[in-house]
Amino acid sequence: MLGFLARRAVLMVATLIVVSMIAFIIIELPPGSFLDAYVSQLMSDGRAIDESEIASLRSFYGLDDPAYVRYFRWVGGIVLRGDLGRSLEWRQPVRNLIADRLPFSFAISLASLVVVFAIGVPIGVLCATKQYSISDYFFTFVGFIGLAVPNFLLALIFLWLYFDATGRAAVGLFSAQYAVAPWSFGKFLDLLRHLWVPALITGTAGTAGLIRVMRANLLDELQRPYVMVARAKGLTERKLLYKYPFRIAMNPVISTIGWTLPNLVSGELLVSLVLGLPTIAPLLVTALLHQDMYLAGSIVMILSALTIIGTFVSDLLLAWVDPRIRGVY
Repeated sequence: MLGFLARRAVLMVATLIVVSMIAFIIIELPPGSFLDAYVSQLMSDGRAIDESEIASLRSFYGLDDPAYVRYFRWVGGIVLRGDLGRSLEWRQPVRNLIADRLPFSFAISLASLVVVFAIGVPIGVLCATKQYSISDYFFTFVGFIGLAVPNFLLALIFLWLYFDATGRAAVGLFSAQYAVAPWSFGKFLDLLRHLWVPALITGTAGTAGLIRVMRANLLDELQRPYVMVARAKGLTERKLLYKYPFRIAMNPVISTIGWTLPNLVSGELLVSLVLGLPTIAPLLVTALLHQDMYLAGSIVMILSALTIIGTFVSDLLLAWVDPRIRGVY
């Protein structure tokens, strides 16, 4: 097991290095730079252009240096000092910008993950054990609707229904009195009262997909010969279900945790824009539009790290759930 952990640690670091190179190259591909877009915006607004300020900014951010020099400066700052660089658009450390928004993205994503598994797994089990029943047909229909309807459309529908019912706009994660207030227990409770809306909307597609996956996996296991033998020996249906087929059917579900976490973060992009949420997704859109390479690259690195960590956690959970996989490790 220790050898497996060591190999995975080396592979995780190597993967992050490759991802950082690819992300930096892609962000650098569009012609021009942030300052070119900044100058164009000033000219379109009819404002005077201070060439000395532009030259100072270009020198300060090292935009005159080759791309590989900027890349190694950025990666070196991350590895040696934990410094993600400075945002060209916001003119402040990237670390501060991400630290302000990342906790809200994590809160929404983790709440969505709880919603996905708390709803998707039990309904998937119900549909498999009650195959071709009314409940199976109903949840199959609801699952297809959840997969087909985009999350941002659900957010727009919710906004309209909430405004029609209350006359207020359900935007943001806090009430007006807590929006700029310092953290307190009351503000935390207010966050919980607003958190369920984006969590439920963001987790809709994941829940619908998990229902289909769980139903298919469990149906496949219930038709195995060992299930028939266990039933013939007089094992109760409940004990038979959760002792053998359910545990094996959960393997593919657990293995999806690796891509579920980053998908939830990226999946709340349009939902955050519609609901006006202070998460990391709108910050990424702004950074890409303005070619803010250090901010965009750092966010991509965080999403990549989430994928790698999630995959690692999935492997550990699989080894814990299934002794056959544990033997391989």
